Amino acid sequence: MELNGLRVSRETQERLQHFATLFQKWAKTINLVAPSTLDALWRRHIADSSQIFQICPRPVTWVDLGSGGGFPGVITAIFLAELQDGWVHLVESNHKKAAFLRTALRETNARGSVHASRIEDAYAEIGDCDAISARALADLNGLIDYSAPWMLGRENCRGFFHKGRDYLREIAEARGRWEFDLIEHESAVEQESVILEVSNLRRLV
Repeated sequence: MELNGLRVSRETQERLQHFATLFQKWAKTINLVAPSTLDALWRRHIADSSQIFQICPRPVTWVDLGSGGGFPGVITAIFLAELQDGWVHLVESNHKKAAFLRTALRETNARGSVHASRIEDAYAEIGDCDAISARALADLNGLIDYSAPWMLGRENCRGFFHKGRDYLREIAEARGRWEFDLIEHESAVEQESVILEVSNLRRLV
């Protein structure tokens, strides 16, 4: 099996397929993603989320903000299972979605845990991390606000944020309040979309 042109092991493929089955079952009763995107689950959500690990394929400690239906947090945790190292802390305040995430992690033997708390309270619960991810959560300004407790003063902590075609405007607005290093990774799934890699965060105002 290939995702975004890269080979995926049989074990990881089986985990991803089991997750997809679980997701479709739970999505019948919980609004995990926009219903209009369910038919494109593999391309629109699983393959898209896989890019995060493919950009940063190391056994590090992640914090996934607003994990929702598990994208990208559960997908990253599934890939980490193959490395038998690294961890994903999934932050999701909605208790029904948090229950789904716990089930998905348990049944796929993925390397992650769920924190059913508000993002603003999560740092005190989780502590430091190496990488942060978020998808369809907020504009870049908002994402940096959420990520600041982990990133400020830690040059090696990086944020990986999915963004659509309006990402240049979001970058410009964020640079009005923050200084940061930035790498733009072109999406292998969605045309005109990117994954923004943010690091070395400093506050301007």
